[in-house]
Amino acid sequence: MRRPAYLNVQRLEGRIVALFLGLLLLVQLGGFGLVQRAIHANAVASIDKNLKDTEWRLQFLLAQRMQRLHDKAVLLAADSGLRQAIGLMHDEAGAETLRDALQNHAQRIGASLAVFTDPNQQVVAAVGPQAERLRELARELQGAPPQELAAQLTLIDGRAYQLAKVAVNTPAPAGELVLGFALDAEVLINLEQLTNVESLLMVPDAAAWRLALAVIDAGEAQTLIDAAAQGRVGSAKAINLTWHEETWRARLMTLPALGTPTKAGLHALLRASVDTAVKPYKELQGNLLILTLAGVAAFALGAVLTARRIGGPIKGLARSAERLGQGDYDSPVAQPEAVQEVRDLATALESMRGGIKTREAEVHRLAYWDPLTGLPNRAQFMQQLRERLRERLQQPGGALAVLMLDLDRFKHVNDVLGPAVGDQLLQRVGERLRALAPEPHLLARLGGDEFALMVEGAKAQDALQLAQQISRSFEAPLCIGEQTIDVGAGIGVALYPEHAQEAEGLMSQAEAAMYGAKRAQLGVALYDPAQDDRSQASLGLLSELRRAVEHNELRLYLQPKLDLHTRSVQSAEALVRWQHPTRGLVPPGLFIPFAEQTGFVRQLSAWVLRESARFASAAAAAGQPLRISVNLSTRDLLDADLPDKIRQLLDEAQADPSQLCLEITESAIMDDPERALRTTEQLHAMGFKLAIDDFGTGYSSLAYLKRLPVQELKIDQSFVMAMETEADDRKIVRSTIDLAHNLGLSVVAEGIETLPALRLLAQWGCDEAQGYYMAKPMPCDQFLAWQRQWSAPSWDDGADPLTR
Repeated sequence: MRRPAYLNVQRLEGRIVALFLGLLLLVQLGGFGLVQRAIHANAVASIDKNLKDTEWRLQFLLAQRMQRLHDKAVLLAADSGLRQAIGLMHDEAGAETLRDALQNHAQRIGASLAVFTDPNQQVVAAVGPQAERLRELARELQGAPPQELAAQLTLIDGRAYQLAKVAVNTPAPAGELVLGFALDAEVLINLEQLTNVESLLMVPDAAAWRLALAVIDAGEAQTLIDAAAQGRVGSAKAINLTWHEETWRARLMTLPALGTPTKAGLHALLRASVDTAVKPYKELQGNLLILTLAGVAAFALGAVLTARRIGGPIKGLARSAERLGQGDYDSPVAQPEAVQEVRDLATALESMRGGIKTREAEVHRLAYWDPLTGLPNRAQFMQQLRERLRERLQQPGGALAVLMLDLDRFKHVNDVLGPAVGDQLLQRVGERLRALAPEPHLLARLGGDEFALMVEGAKAQDALQLAQQISRSFEAPLCIGEQTIDVGAGIGVALYPEHAQEAEGLMSQAEAAMYGAKRAQLGVALYDPAQDDRSQASLGLLSELRRAVEHNELRLYLQPKLDLHTRSVQSAEALVRWQHPTRGLVPPGLFIPFAEQTGFVRQLSAWVLRESARFASAAAAAGQPLRISVNLSTRDLLDADLPDKIRQLLDEAQADPSQLCLEITESAIMDDPERALRTTEQLHAMGFKLAIDDFGTGYSSLAYLKRLPVQELKIDQSFVMAMETEADDRKIVRSTIDLAHNLGLSVVAEGIETLPALRLLAQWGCDEAQGYYMAKPMPCDQFLAWQRQWSAPSWDDGADPLTR
């Protein structure tokens, strides 16, 4: 017998029904699960709060009981018979009479132990099975005020007692009476009636914990004691325990005991049933399940009716679609008598029949051309590259180079200026590359902000010259509307046949060289076969970074900063080096970029901050105060907890915020300006000096920079190192110094390698200088000795530094 279409999941009707019912069941089951989790979570939270509140309720019940017991003790002390017996205690017979009277009266008020001491604090009489221990405790607690005894429990031979201490006057002071009342289960029963929390009391023995008092089944009580002895139940928070397939929440509470160390004292273990707390919700869930099943049945009926109304007309449209698939564009698509949506589908198929030829041509064009720039796309580039390489295999000879280019900061342009400007930027880049590409060539946009250029007949020198020419062309900014955009690029070069003889290999190696150029900020890089090995080695080193921090393999290096006004070294920049046990000194450029990509740079920053704070504190103690500059990465600056973490590091090192200067790069600021502003304001309020590092190389906005609470601006070495020979760089450096001073900022120039450069900076009013001319970075343990013996050169002889 053939199944109805709505029961066959291979048919449209069956799939509609199955989809609708499946989604409904999925939603209902998901909701049921979420409700179940919420019920359990709320029950656990409520129980945990109740357990925590039960602690003070237990102490309150103990205090109430103690108050009643103390009142009984006061009445006993005022009893005339006892006072008469105390008056006869001066001989042996009188002492025996006092013991008898003390025993009778203690039993009458429920006291298990009793000790009477004379005005000289000498024990006269003691009764009870543990009277000797109470006698010793009374001697130990001589002079203790009565309220102190009433505030805590006392352990005597592993049993808990509450003590009441009262003075006896006849009418003159005759001594003190100390009564011990054994703690019974009444308190625990009252606690359970009040809070629905079961409890037991236990004390630790030498080998294990021992039950002192409980209202719980003995087997359950022993299970709880074993859990506490194993450390699975603590006082920090409640945990889950299982007994006979029932789940409980348990919490440990310490009850201070007089004359006993806290760890060896009395402990209360509190527990409450999770299953009992959840039970009222089970009936509600059952009703919800019944409603869900009824809804599924009604939904199934509606899904079947809907599927049958849609399925029939669609079968006819499917036959029309088959004809279109076979190339029959002449037969019109019939208009069925069906719901409006199905008629709309038929109209759409008819429209598709008329325009399919045009679309086929358009699809072919889009398959091989980039619609944004009008350049060939990746598919066409790879196809033509394969053809060129195939020709060379048939007729050997002829060089070929592949250049791959990826723009710098393109994502930032897209985020800040919008996708429309980003698209225009890609178009302008394509025009510039088309103008620079020699013939014969093939220029393509691979996707995103990546471009590729195939140059036939180009050897290594020709390809590198072309790549350098393209890289230099990006030094000129692009003007898009009213926006002037500085954009750079990383370019990788791969050669045929030196590096690879197939298209995929050349593209892969050009891409590897491109990323190598971007990581090293070289602009242009020729593929190096050893790059793959270095990449694997770098990943291996990165996996060892955590071990390097834990095993103290990192080293703090300092590079001095010369104060051009006082001609003294009063500050330095902190740098990190890795002294690997087998690889030796690992350069920072090999592991810091990967640490930034993986987020481990936060641990490195924390290590540098901690060590810098310790060294600055030690230098101040040695009489050589020093301010150390520490670089913060983008991930550091976007960490909302950064100020609290730094405050903790300073407290551990006993250092002051004024001993550190925090350097922030422009790119870190512009990744999230508002969050950077909030973080820097908090750091400034803590007393740190803040500096903008590598100024001039980022993509910063003065509108944001002027709002930042910074005190220092650091000019990037790329401008400083060339200012002796390049007039443009001199103008940039000098104008930056004037700009910073007009904004009330001090200026640091890095990359000083010659005395003439130092003289130029001094003439222009630069505040501090840093570079190899003063000193290379050195281990921190050598810095103070170098600082004591170093003296600044003379630079104010009046001569023009540029003529030297």
